[in-house]
Amino acid sequence: MPKKDLEERLINFAVTAISIAQTMNRNYAGNHLSEQITRSSSSAALNYGEAKSAESRRDFIHKIKIVLKELRETHINLKTIYRANLNPNKEKIEEIIQECNELISIFVTSVQTARRNMEKTK
Repeated sequence: MPKKDLEERLINFAVTAISIAQTMNRNYAGNHLSEQITRSSSSAALNYGEAKSAESRRDFIHKIKIVLKELRETHINLKTIYRANLNPNKEKIEEIIQECNELISIFVTSVQTARRNMEKTK
């Protein structure tokens, strides 16, 4: 997948998460989790931008692992929102959870490939 397409997917993922956050139930749990998914989903996109400018393969791997961390955090928060019925749009949450799973898979593979390539150059 071209880097630009992946960047766009991450931005769209963050935008969708933000739109979910904006329609959350306004109570303690809803406010807390809406802030969490806004931060973690947007952080995944921002850290990917950093990874594209990595200074070395090791730096790239480190930054991609941060993207993974943020995606996994978002994934757990989305599942919590879904199960706690904190947002009325279950279908939209199911779709973004699926997208999150796909993004996680892409970045896990990216880390594995980068590690293999780093080992080859040693």
